[in-house]
Amino acid sequence: MSTVTVKFRPSKVPGRPGSLVYQIAHNRIVKQIASGIRIDGHDENCGCAMSCLIPYREQNSITSSAIRHLEHDLLSFGSIINELDRQAGDYTTQDVIRYFQALRQTSLSVFDFMEATISKLTGMNRLGTARNYRAAMKSFRRFRKGADISLEEIDRDLMEEYQTYLKTAGLARNSVSFYMRIMRAVYNRGVSLDLTIDRRPFQNVFTGTEKTPKRAIQAADISRIRNLDLTRYPRLEFARDIFMFLFYCRGMSFVDAAFLKKSNIRYGNLTYFRRKTGQQIHVKIINCIADIIDRHITPCSEYIFPIITNIGRNERQQYETGLREVNKYLKTIGEMAGLSAQLTTYVARHSWATIAKSKNVPLNVIADALGHESTHTTQIYLAAINSSEIDNANELIIADI
Repeated sequence: MSTVTVKFRPSKVPGRPGSLVYQIAHNRIVKQIASGIRIDGHDENCGCAMSCLIPYREQNSITSSAIRHLEHDLLSFGSIINELDRQAGDYTTQDVIRYFQALRQTSLSVFDFMEATISKLTGMNRLGTARNYRAAMKSFRRFRKGADISLEEIDRDLMEEYQTYLKTAGLARNSVSFYMRIMRAVYNRGVSLDLTIDRRPFQNVFTGTEKTPKRAIQAADISRIRNLDLTRYPRLEFARDIFMFLFYCRGMSFVDAAFLKKSNIRYGNLTYFRRKTGQQIHVKIINCIADIIDRHITPCSEYIFPIITNIGRNERQQYETGLREVNKYLKTIGEMAGLSAQLTTYVARHSWATIAKSKNVPLNVIADALGHESTHTTQIYLAAINSSEIDNANELIIADI
């Protein structure tokens, strides 16, 4: 088995810093390779084995960054040697060096690594996640003022500085956590690919979620929105109709409404699979739902609403554009209706659940109606609910609007 030690090589020029080198020995053949670390003069016989970095920690001229650099490189050497030994083939010290240099070249910078991850997510059609990663990369790039950084340089101090930067920019704790969780996912991916060792850089930053103020509005607010005269403002009217449709359909998510097809209309029901969880949902098409569908259904499209208009081309992007447009007009509608909170498509979902609860609709019925994912927490309440019971609950809620 090969051995790797760290050796100090003094400078030939008096007063100049020396350097640390890796010495690889195998079958009595010894070769050296530069570590890239330069330090002040030391005893040239202070070489150490792969696990003997402790003596260096006491030397002021070696920074903590250099120690991490050494630890990472020695870990890489260990992985290479173990793999070569496992293959039980004949190899030389030059083979060890060659594999080590190749591994060094594959170590990407943070920005390059994030770009590669975004490309992979895009290729897997995980466009929403790719968009979130790109937003995080832009934020981190602004924090770094465009200066790239290696994965090895991500440590607790840097992440704490980044958190302070985000807070100073006025971001709420959940928004700070959003960026931190993405950066942690990127870092962990680098660790899993042996591009760096895990230094637990996110241990002292917030990566959780904080409860936010509820975004529900009352039944009387829903009535005012429904009764607004928007006939002179077709875009506002369309946004209002989408909001009411989402509410009438038991808090349907906008993404599910945007991708609803005519084929989802079956035997007087809307039958579709939630794009978030894959759960199948059945919604009875009552008169108020049918009226909105009839007003906006497009004869020459397979979709019910004119949100996805260019079929088969960047449909996710069309949905995102549609969501921004609808929410922009809903903000105006909320102001016209005298609401204190900002009106968005999500408010329809939250409001349906809140009003249902106020009418003593069982929690398990609400959970099933919303198509909640069956996590450990919601399993307590979820049960096999007859769809007619959910429809009855929906009609009870709508009757007061």
